[in-house]
Order: sequence, then structure tokens, then C-alpha cells
Amino acid sequence: MKVAAIQMVSGTDVNANLAEARALLAQAAAAGAELCALPEYFCVLGRRDADKLALQEPFGAGPIQDWLAATAHELRIWLAGGTLPLACTPPDPARVRNAQLVFAPSGECVARYDKIHLFQFDDGERRYDEARSLTAGDQPATFDLPSRDGHRWRVGLSVCYDLRFPELYRHYANAGADVLLVPSAFTYGTGQAHWETLLRARAIENLCAVIAPAQGGRHENGRRTWGHSMVVGAWGEVLALQAEGAGVVLADLDAADLAKRRTQLPALSHRRL
Repeated sequence: MKVAAIQMVSGTDVNANLAEARALLAQAAAAGAELCALPEYFCVLGRRDADKLALQEPFGAGPIQDWLAATAHELRIWLAGGTLPLACTPPDPARVRNAQLVFAPSGECVARYDKIHLFQFDDGERRYDEARSLTAGDQPATFDLPSRDGHRWRVGLSVCYDLRFPELYRHYANAGADVLLVPSAFTYGTGQAHWETLLRARAIENLCAVIAPAQGGRHENGRRTWGHSMVVGAWGEVLALQAEGAGVVLADLDAADLAKRRTQLPALSHRRL
């Protein structure tokens, strides 16, 4: 199965971001990608954290969700929609959910995952606290993707900071996942230090492929994200990568190779704790 990790440098204009995402997804679909994944905050990276509150949509209805459904249907792809702001239930005037939605080629929404782990960082110069504008999710989520070659792939969903919490990915491995999605907007400093190491570790320890679309560049709000969108094989090898700037990262996932790796090293069956 050919997959695509879409790298973006999203700005403050939603329509401009959606137009760029559509062009990149069309490029991926034309190259034969069946599963295409957008980065965290693909639809907007505002000037302030609270800017996303004005864009929140109720689950199941709204212009960004409609765009995702229509794009998946028009391009005939499985589309993992990075993240978008969904309204909390019950409503919270100060917070939203940072949600990843997945759409089938039919345009049907087949999975929802709300980011569980909320990023907090303070090095004396830069401060981030996602809990000021986000409400954390509490449920893992998977979906099954029947690819054109007849294999059924199980895909586990996560977002950015989740990457530092291996228990979530072990849950997915235990649930039979073959592929892990990690749409992200890693800061430049933490990404430079840890991004590739963490992605490869999650692949190796769970014998799963990892698709990691990211924000990568200097944004309108002054923030710089690390980028380095990549696809990692279940053996921990980087199959494809783009360091910075908008683009499409394509790679082929081989179900037979995945099965061989798990047979050669059946580490998942050797757990004792």
C-alpha cells in the first residue's frame, strides 16, 4: 500500500491552508497513495492559541469536516485529517478538542481520536500549555483499511505529544495495529532533539509502520516547527522523509514484509509485564 505524509507550513488563513492541503493531497493521490495523512493543525496555526476557539465545529457538521469528506471522496483516498478544533460536550467556552478525523473514499467519517496528552513546555524563553485552550481526550481509536492489494490494515491514531507516551502505542499493538499515525506540529527545539528517535522507537518496539506528517517551517505567527515528516518501517528504517517546507512524503508499505519481521522477531508475544 502506498501512503503519503503531507507536510505543511500552515498559516492563519483557513481557506489558504485548505487550498494548499488540497493541492498536496491531489499530488499524493495522483502518485497512487491510498492513505494520505495531514499534519496537526493543518487547517490553521493562529497567532494565539485561543484563535482556534472561533473555528470550532460540532462533531459531524462544519466547513472543515465537509471539506475533508468531500476531498476524500473526490480523490478516492483514505484521508486522515491531521487535527481540527471540535466543540466539547458539554460546551466549554474556553476549550476545544484537538481531534483527528479519518474519512473513507466514500466520504464517510470512520474514526475520531481526541488528543489525549496535552503539551506543556517552559525553558524560560518559550512557554506552551495546551491545557489553556484544549480539553484532553481519553480514548484510543483505530480503524481498518482494506487496501487495493486485498490486505486489511489496522491503523492506530495519535497526535504529536502522544508520541512520548509508549503505553498508548503498545495498546494499539495489542489491538492488532499494523500502522501508527502521528500527525504533529513539533517545536523546532524538541523536534531536533527527539522527533526521529521517538518515531523509530515506536515503530521498533511495536513492530508497526509509522506515518508522521508534520508542520515544517516558519509560520506567520513567528513559530518555527521542526518538520521532518517521514514514514518509518516496522524495522525502524526511515522509508521516506522531507526536512522542511510543504511537500508530499511517499512510501510503500509491504504487508508481507511486516509479517516476516514479526515472525523473525516475535517480541510482542514475549512480554512478561
